Amino acid sequence: MSIDDKLKAWEILSVGIRSEIDAAAFYTRLRGRIRNIHLLEKLKFLAVEEEHHRKILERLFGERFPEKTVGAPESALMPPIAASLGEGASVLDLFLAALEAEKASESFYEEASGRVEDEGGRRMLAYLGRVERSHQAMIRSEIDLLERFPDYYDVEEFNVGQELFHVGP
Repeated sequence: MSIDDKLKAWEILSVGIRSEIDAAAFYTRLRGRIRNIHLLEKLKFLAVEEEHHRKILERLFGERFPEKTVGAPESALMPPIAASLGEGASVLDLFLAALEAEKASESFYEEASGRVEDEGGRRMLAYLGRVERSHQAMIRSEIDLLERFPDYYDVEEFNVGQELFHVGP
């Protein structure tokens, strides 16, 4: 993905804001399909992180463009997570789409940081890109569990071996 060269800096920040709003909403909606309490907490964490990113971007927007009103565009120019998936998409498919969206967000922030003129803005966008990479690691871990244990998301407490046992002396 490449940011359109014609976009102004305030528009790029607006795209980031809209994307963070979309991501937070996606993780919140996905929680409605999950019963596993541990996975629910991870999705809550991801939604809160995306909300935090939105606030960071809004603050940066306000500092750099005080004459403009923060108005995230209706479309983020980056497709919302799972936009290409139908209503009946599996939880695994939704996590795979989330992984791709987090990769796109990381690329977006890396490219955007290269186009910002002030050091503070550049560092903030680079930070957001790194956080998106950490989200990828978390999501990859959940994808691995979903692939190995397809009902993992659909039970409150998931136990592979109902009881732990002691091995050793």
